[in-house]
Amino acid sequence: MSDNDQIDNESGGLDDQIANRKKNLESWRAAGIDPYGQGYHKTHTASQIREENEGLEAGEEGEEVSFAGRLMTRRDMGKAAFLDLGDRDGSLQVYFRLNNLGEESFKRLDWVDLGDFLGVKGQVFRTKRGEISIKVSEWTILSKAVMPPPDKFHGLKDTETRYRQRYIDLFSNAEVRKTFVVRSKIISAMRRYLDSLGFLEVETPNMATLAGGASARPFTTHHNALDLELYLRIATELYLKRCIVGGMDKVYEIGRVFRNEGISTRHNPEFTLLEIYEAYSDFEGMVKLTEGIIGTICKEVLGTYEVEFENYKLNLEPPYRRATMDELFREHAGKGIHEIRDRETAFAMAKEAGLDVNPNKSTLAHCIDKLFEHYVEPHLIQPTVVTEYPIELSPLAKRKPDDLDITERFELFVAHNEVANAFSELNDPVDQKGRFEAQAANKDIDDEAHPIDDDYVQALEYGMPPTGGMGMGIDRLVMLLTNSPSIRDVILFPLLRPRAQK
Repeated sequence: MSDNDQIDNESGGLDDQIANRKKNLESWRAAGIDPYGQGYHKTHTASQIREENEGLEAGEEGEEVSFAGRLMTRRDMGKAAFLDLGDRDGSLQVYFRLNNLGEESFKRLDWVDLGDFLGVKGQVFRTKRGEISIKVSEWTILSKAVMPPPDKFHGLKDTETRYRQRYIDLFSNAEVRKTFVVRSKIISAMRRYLDSLGFLEVETPNMATLAGGASARPFTTHHNALDLELYLRIATELYLKRCIVGGMDKVYEIGRVFRNEGISTRHNPEFTLLEIYEAYSDFEGMVKLTEGIIGTICKEVLGTYEVEFENYKLNLEPPYRRATMDELFREHAGKGIHEIRDRETAFAMAKEAGLDVNPNKSTLAHCIDKLFEHYVEPHLIQPTVVTEYPIELSPLAKRKPDDLDITERFELFVAHNEVANAFSELNDPVDQKGRFEAQAANKDIDDEAHPIDDDYVQALEYGMPPTGGMGMGIDRLVMLLTNSPSIRDVILFPLLRPRAQK
């Protein structure tokens, strides 16, 4: 915090403030100075200046630095002024004094408004009240802000405006900016961990003639030159497994996927997904890999395994609790998975629970999924690896050798949210084609069913080794690790309905 309290250097309504700012803009131009100047050489960021001069005593001077940032607050004191300039790391106090700058340079402070970008050069020193500051010897305007900042940087509060005008949200709310810095660090740590294990990062198509790899409705588009209907990808799975067929034994992709579904606190039509495939592994290997990714991120980025999310105190230190879907259904619904796999039983349970599941318009898989969501998910608070999903819910997973109606699959739940989904990949082309065909037969009542991807089946016919695969929602992981209640809080520019036209 600055030595001095922030003052309001603007008055009047918005129109008056903008008019005054434009007047100041013209004052710069009249003085022959471009108010939208050239690049500026910074020697340090705010945090670097603080760290490198931490040992200074009150009144003691340090090195000369060049610094630049947005004007956050100011206090004028006649022949001196204290300003706070902010960059990505935080804010730093800078001290302007008439005797140091000369009358002409000091007078130009009258043309400066909150939100302007300034470049300053001077000696670092610690004030009598203990604040690391810069004693400015020369300065320049770098960019003029014609619009005033919201609420004098006490924070942009209106949720609608925050999402629509994220640029204001970022520079006025330090905690929002911190969330996206942490998000970047999470993804970087994830990449470093996977690269250290010998995985290769690859890129697969965003558009394809078929949308597969997940149960979801796709977005469609049209390629004019080929006169071809295409789908935005809903997953990267089937292309990544083609890489495994081709001999690239350990691959991953971090990228956007697109699903034409509703919007909620946990869903955005486009989101970031990590998908990993490893030859000669299986779902057990993917459990260890998932735990390794999250554990590494907690240690390297957060410095702790203990996090808070939605009033829960969570311990993310591996290994995690494991439970089969059968065990969880028996515990919370009183029936095992094989009983619930009976269509009549499942839909009767759904009706009794008051779930909106119509037996004439829903598949058994959809019904089981809704039952799990209703009976089990609310109880999955601490990290829980849920294993052994029925085949109806897992069209791309390998069957369990001793129970062919159950698959070698797991999902990781934390704070009743799914964070990761993985399985031993189905590599039998005959079985895979049969499951594609079974899903296609339900297309009339399941518009999220997988299409029959004949090329993928043919790829399997060339031979795919036993493989483990895992998908992790980056956005939900960031929500969890930053205690963000909505997915919109961790996506820089979430999709919003256009404002109503007046």
